[in-house]
Amino acid sequence: MSQPAPTIPTPRKLSREIRRTQVIEATIEVLAANGYARTTLTDVARRAGISHGLVLFHFQTKEALLAETLGYLSDEYRENWDAALAAAGPQPASQLDAMIRADFVPAICTPVRLSAWLSFWGEAQSRPLYQERCGENDRLYITKLEAVCAALLSEGGYPGDPILISRVLRVTTEGVWVDLISTREPYSPTEALQTVHAAAMAFFPRHFGADGLL
Repeated sequence: MSQPAPTIPTPRKLSREIRRTQVIEATIEVLAANGYARTTLTDVARRAGISHGLVLFHFQTKEALLAETLGYLSDEYRENWDAALAAAGPQPASQLDAMIRADFVPAICTPVRLSAWLSFWGEAQSRPLYQERCGENDRLYITKLEAVCAALLSEGGYPGDPILISRVLRVTTEGVWVDLISTREPYSPTEALQTVHAAAMAFFPRHFGADGLL
């Protein structure tokens, strides 16, 4: 029995999806420049090069736009580390290295995107929104990172608690992200990656060095 042909988006639908992405990308830039509280639909429309009314047509309210933008960033982050993990192969050390490096690829680790993330993290009023939009993706990441650390502890005969180790690696990465956009003496993404690899080396010295996987 023949399968039905895949649905091809109509030009109108495709245009709508492209326009929404355009507005979300503009919102990321405005968040980076203005912060969470000072982001306005007018600024987003100006940055996107469209009318204020068109932004309202797609998102109705500022709150809805910020929610969609946070979900967009969260899904982008999950898809990035998931793809890196899929390409890493079955060895836990390679998987851990892939997850660490995924946080510093050029598409993810940009001043604009890091500043947008920080604007959400820094606003207490965004916490319920953050949990709603990012909670499940965060749980998937934490669960996978803990499993990879547990596998590497077992394989290498290392002591330690995989939950605590994965937490150290995760908060080190988050701290480095903040440092990249807030320090008075900025350093490169390469040095940022070396910082997280140094943390991995402390727990897994036979598998990691200053430049990553041995």
